[in-house]
Amino acid sequence: MNTRGLTSLATSAGLTVPGDARERQGTILLVLGGLILGTVGIFVLQANQDPLTTVAFRCFFGFLALLSWGVLSRRLAEIRLQARDLLGAVATGVLMIISWALHFAAIPRTSIGVSTVVFHIQPFWTMALGAWLLREKVSRKQVGAALLAFAGLVLTTDVMGTGARHQEYFYGLLMSLSGSLVYAWVPLLTKVMRSVSSFALAWWQCLVGAVLTFWWPVLHGWPSHWDTIAWLAGLGAIHTGLAYVVMFAGFARLSTGRTAALQFVYPMTAFVIDWKIYGHSLSLVQMSGLALMGIAIWSVKSSR
Repeated sequence: MNTRGLTSLATSAGLTVPGDARERQGTILLVLGGLILGTVGIFVLQANQDPLTTVAFRCFFGFLALLSWGVLSRRLAEIRLQARDLLGAVATGVLMIISWALHFAAIPRTSIGVSTVVFHIQPFWTMALGAWLLREKVSRKQVGAALLAFAGLVLTTDVMGTGARHQEYFYGLLMSLSGSLVYAWVPLLTKVMRSVSSFALAWWQCLVGAVLTFWWPVLHGWPSHWDTIAWLAGLGAIHTGLAYVVMFAGFARLSTGRTAALQFVYPMTAFVIDWKIYGHSLSLVQMSGLALMGIAIWSVKSSR
């Protein structure tokens, strides 16, 4: 079985991915992953745990969900990695938990929306690193789409209208910015690990994350209510077990320039959900920002 990126996922479903279909499916998968991840805030808010506890349970339940899927789909053989690929999988796992912890720690210091927006400067880091290290070609249209999406994100936060902020706010911004830079390396590593399937990569990341973070709830206390555990289980199974397999499959099939603007689907969805479910209405400036993101996403989808 060819286990490179989406090929392994598509083969399981009896699909083929020749030529343009490969790019189309990569685009669809990144959009789908962004829509799923856009609901993360609901589960995090309902669970109401500290950042490291949330990361620990997200990794643990994600690990269990992926393990169960691997058993049912008879794909456990994919998790047996060669030494170099194993090192890469462990490295991406470490990067993921650091970026998650920084992002979750930034939320109470800023807000869910602002932290998410700043965190999603990440595609710019990824695009720059891809052009520098992998010498990937980035077209002017892709750069323009990414910049347009970034401008939309800035407007959506309405930073210019928030007034002066206290010191903790800027610490939160720095945490989100640092988390975005850490996460920017993950898509690059997934592209050079060509023999590792998206399923195996996500499984190893969850395992590494669970091993490295579960000391925290052991020392500081476990969630005391079953409904809290249920929300954390959903965060792991849906937003890690499912979403990250989909996202990494998309990364493997598209250039870093093309993936940049598509990754803005996540924060765009998060703002819409925050508005529709929690009643946090958007100003005209914020609505304009969402519109710009939509234009950028459509532009990168139709680019060749």
